[in-house]
Amino acid sequence: MSDATVDQDRRTWIAITCGAGVVGGAAVAVPFVSSFAPSERAKAAGAPVQVDIGSLKPGEKLTVEWRGKPVWIVRRTEAQLASLTKLEPQLADPFSKRNPAELTPEYARNIPRSIKPEVFVSVGICSHLGCSPVDRFTPGAQPSLPDDWAGGFLCPCHGSTFDMAGRVFKNKPAPDNLEVPPHMYLSDTVLLIGEDKKA
Repeated sequence: MSDATVDQDRRTWIAITCGAGVVGGAAVAVPFVSSFAPSERAKAAGAPVQVDIGSLKPGEKLTVEWRGKPVWIVRRTEAQLASLTKLEPQLADPFSKRNPAELTPEYARNIPRSIKPEVFVSVGICSHLGCSPVDRFTPGAQPSLPDDWAGGFLCPCHGSTFDMAGRVFKNKPAPDNLEVPPHMYLSDTVLLIGEDKKA
């Protein structure tokens, strides 16, 4: 047998082996790569959430879940709305200018941080370490709050306080206001959390 025949046989076997390796590698890679695609459950978890707020009375809060996060919907009273302009000197970012693209959509970059002044929509997670603040809507002196408290939210973990528009007070651990998620109104009483194409 000549050297040329041996080299040709060797090349043939190398080509067959490489081809089998490529086919086998592809067979293994396809299910592996496809496992990175989001599951139906994951897609549903990120889907917009429709909420009927027709029965929400002034001073009440409703909590829904969107993308695994608590989203608060608060119908503010006239007194709560009136307090917002009086608090501006005490707030760290009264006009939501810090991180606006991440935390406050353009249509909520106003004093009430909302589309409709009376309805506040916010992700209920503190911007400090991810704790969940608690409601402290009643004005006046209370434990862990100043004597002139106008109502809002208190993060019990490290003492950050937020007004009724989710704006953080100065000299608190929380670096930013509470996040306003994308949202829009489908009707006067139905909110869509997670999408804002029409806002």
